[in-house]
Amino acid sequence: MIFDWAGTLVDFGSFAPTKVFVDAFSQFGMDVSLKEARGPMGMGKWDHIRALCDQPAIASQYQARFGRAPSDDDVTAIYERFLPMQLEKVAQYSAAIPGAAELLRALRQRGLKIGSCSGYPGSVMRRVVERAAAEGLEPDCIVASDDVPRARPAPAMALKNVVELGLSDVAGCIKVDDTAPGIEEGRRAGMWTVGLLLSGNAAGLTLDQYLSLDESGREQARAAASAELASVSPHYLIDTVADLPAVVADIEARLARGERP
Repeated sequence: MIFDWAGTLVDFGSFAPTKVFVDAFSQFGMDVSLKEARGPMGMGKWDHIRALCDQPAIASQYQARFGRAPSDDDVTAIYERFLPMQLEKVAQYSAAIPGAAELLRALRQRGLKIGSCSGYPGSVMRRVVERAAAEGLEPDCIVASDDVPRARPAPAMALKNVVELGLSDVAGCIKVDDTAPGIEEGRRAGMWTVGLLLSGNAAGLTLDQYLSLDESGREQARAAASAELASVSPHYLIDTVADLPAVVADIEARLARGERP
């Protein structure tokens, strides 16, 4: 099992990175909405900022303010403003998602190894992991975006988990993520993939908003999130990680029949 972090195991709605992206761009005089900030979510954070700066509406704001299109050096300047803000805020937002700690315990009882990876760099992940451990979330392996030459949607972080955990076959691995780049990462690594519809970036709901939805509201949110993830074709779609045990059982049965992702 290889899990994403924000929006998957912690930070219901994946708000820690999103809100800080908005704040970081505002310090350069640019108005970036939460929806725009969510667009490239799942990528490494420098790449995420590069992708935002490549969007015409944001690039035009930069052009108007600075008289040029944002270069890689400009992206780095925004990233360097973003990073300390992210370090300050990330633990505040990184509460465990309901059911996540119980899920990890159940997976361990089944003899499964638990890996993880994130679009956060290692300096930020240390803050996330510290809080997560206090809430019972302690994967066997943690890979940050700057632990590999190319982060998502490239498969390197997922495959580094395979190496570190000593696994023998990627076809026996399951990648769980709430973003398209994270699902694509798992696909490129040759793994089964599970997309999350309601806990993460695709739905963008706070935990309270999620809990207040009636079934009709949840169906609408599922439909919107499913459409966002459709381009990367996850093998399975579930609401949150709390729904994962049935998927694991189904994949185990498919593997026993000789199926591969």
